Amino acid sequence: MDALSAIPAHVRRRLAGALESGTLETQSSLIAVRSVLGLREGAEDVVSALGALRQLGISRIAAAAWIWAVDAAAARSPAVDLVWSGPEVPGLHARDTRRVYEELLGSAERSIWACSYAYFDGPRAFDVLARRMEAVPNLNVTLLLNIQRRRGDTTSADQLVRRFAERFWRTDWPGSVRPDVFYDPRSVEPEGPGGVLHAKAVVADECAVFVTSANLTEAALDRNFELGLLVKDRALAASVASHFRGLIDRGLLRPLPTA
Repeated sequence: MDALSAIPAHVRRRLAGALESGTLETQSSLIAVRSVLGLREGAEDVVSALGALRQLGISRIAAAAWIWAVDAAAARSPAVDLVWSGPEVPGLHARDTRRVYEELLGSAERSIWACSYAYFDGPRAFDVLARRMEAVPNLNVTLLLNIQRRRGDTTSADQLVRRFAERFWRTDWPGSVRPDVFYDPRSVEPEGPGGVLHAKAVVADECAVFVTSANLTEAALDRNFELGLLVKDRALAASVASHFRGLIDRGLLRPLPTA
């Protein structure tokens, strides 16, 4: 499977067609493969793949069907984009972290899950999302945010959460429509954090998922070297959203007070 997947798609399709028609056999020579498929490079990989199929006792017709199946599976593979923050490197293509955040948050039609360990300048960090919620009234938005207990702070957990909530709703959230917000209660434990919500991710419409090292801060979005992956795959996006929902359903993430 690995050998067949490594062969370029257009070559796989020619090979499957040649096997179906009988122009090639699983035991065809390197010269025959080069001639029939019109290859200058990569013929050795094709011969190796054919040899592996032959050793498995797979007939010519069955080999063609197998190759078509591999090609169909490869065509369904999710689209994956590298997403970087920091100085651009000439000649290297990559998506921009801020742009990807804003595209996902600003184009969702049904749902948004957004998770960040830290944010800075809330009105700017959440501006695109708040405007999208006002433009699309039925958009379901869930924010997962970390509440930090500073070293030496002896404030009770309830008071820390209330203080964070008051500041978030009063000064950080810029919209009139409010999202659902959840936090990890372990981060505010009086004895010190038993764990923190450190993930950075966005799931849009359960169709695309963006996992990144970047927090919702100006430094992370624009200046730091940060790396992420944008994957447009329904199964993966739904799986991440389902995991977040499971954490909430089990009480491992708790709702932030609304007032």
